[in-house]
Amino acid sequence: MPCVKETGRKMLFIMAVVSVYLASVIGPTDSTADSSYVAAVYEHKVILNPDPRTPVSRHEALQHMQKNLDIYEEQAARAAQQGAQILVFPEDGIHGFNFTRSSIAAYLETIPDPQEESWNPCTEPERHNNTEVLQRLSCMARRNNLYLVANMPDLQPCPLKTSPTSTCPPDGRWQFNTNVAFRSDGLLIARYHKQNLFFEQSFDTPPEVEVITFDTPFAGKFGLFICFDILFHDPAVVLVEMGVRQLIFPTAWMNTLPLLDSVQFHSAFSLGANVTLLAANIRNDQRIMKGSGIYTPFSATYHHAWKGDPEEGRLLVARVPVLEPLEVKQSAAKEVEAGGGESASSVATDSGHCHQDSCDDHSPDSVHPSHPTFISFMFHDPFTFVLLNATKGDVKVCNGTFCCHLQYRWLLQDHKELYALGAFAGLHTVDGRYALQVCAIVRCAGLDQSSCGQEVEEAESKMDFLLEGNFDTKYVYPSILTSRMFLEQPESLEKAADMRVTMKHSNMKSGLVTACLYGRMYHLDNE
Repeated sequence: MPCVKETGRKMLFIMAVVSVYLASVIGPTDSTADSSYVAAVYEHKVILNPDPRTPVSRHEALQHMQKNLDIYEEQAARAAQQGAQILVFPEDGIHGFNFTRSSIAAYLETIPDPQEESWNPCTEPERHNNTEVLQRLSCMARRNNLYLVANMPDLQPCPLKTSPTSTCPPDGRWQFNTNVAFRSDGLLIARYHKQNLFFEQSFDTPPEVEVITFDTPFAGKFGLFICFDILFHDPAVVLVEMGVRQLIFPTAWMNTLPLLDSVQFHSAFSLGANVTLLAANIRNDQRIMKGSGIYTPFSATYHHAWKGDPEEGRLLVARVPVLEPLEVKQSAAKEVEAGGGESASSVATDSGHCHQDSCDDHSPDSVHPSHPTFISFMFHDPFTFVLLNATKGDVKVCNGTFCCHLQYRWLLQDHKELYALGAFAGLHTVDGRYALQVCAIVRCAGLDQSSCGQEVEEAESKMDFLLEGNFDTKYVYPSILTSRMFLEQPESLEKAADMRVTMKHSNMKSGLVTACLYGRMYHLDNE
């Protein structure tokens, strides 16, 4: 369950990569020459309303929100002192969560549309009534001379219509989960309403998908989306395919291992989509919310609290390269696609694919020794698994016509932990509906195969591996999550013209928890 409402370590990836997402060749020079900026995200331990389902007065709501905004003030000053040019705060960080439609009413402010009106709440506070939060955020950006993105609830009146197709709620107003962005002088420059709600009874789905960006002098265009949006085509993929390379992602993400831990999936999206992702999460241990980061296709600066760590906020600041707009790279991408898998392979990998002394054709459709398979559930989905009991192996597992292939070699032959290779292709229907094709190596929770797919956070075993899937989608998000929630960047990635995706890695630094190729079949979500 990636988001909840109602109910670092730094690495550099210096090898060339063929983008799994867009089949374009990228590498450490994939940025405007000598162009970079300083980004910051704040993981906030939100101060909650202890009784969010009971309506309060506007005065009481403001008193509550000012406590969180006081912390924002401190962190904005700290970020500015460290040279940050843009700062991102998390979803629900100002007001909290678990409200009803009526109990959140006092927390709402009507946010003007920056596309229709130019307004600086800090310098023009009297223009709009009941905008205390907007004014404080605007002044925060202005005082610290940085671009600032925060999340807050928005109220927009809507015309009551007699038409049965009208999306206007019966009370004549929309309530939206909303990102707001401010320029460094305090000007309100962007407003985005969350499209994909996660059991949020206090909010409405916008009548139309919003694709919202804003421009900066230091890094060009940024795109906005929120939490559960990252698992869906609109607006996240729309932004990427528009050529937006910097994405801002406030979230209230509840970790779900083995496939959807925060730093795991957010970094996977960055790498698979070939973008920078500024991901600011809530810190709330009761709801398993933690893990924020600044991710690029070849680096990650992140923090993921561990058991026993104090439950507190964390500011992350990193200098990241400005990525070229994707429009500049379209011709290169087409050349790679036209060249097929061989040209991609020549860039992405060394001369050998296998970690064994010799190996056969590595296609998932090749003939491999058969291994006993079994079904076990991973986040409610029935994966077909095969155990990895040998000291090295060449195995294949299929779920229907979707197949995953793994060549592996354990670095220590006497490892005591049980691992399995799993494949799943189908519609996920619990806490959301989305179609998947997934290849995953997982450490099982115990020594019995029935424990494969259960949550695991620590591991000692390390392997060299080549993981491959015969995907029917170009939207594949790769990740390697190791013991105690650390990330490792794949040694190489390749996408062939037939959409076969290959991830290779060796010399692991920590024990393997999960290695995953997470494919999204967006076009099948509603079937």
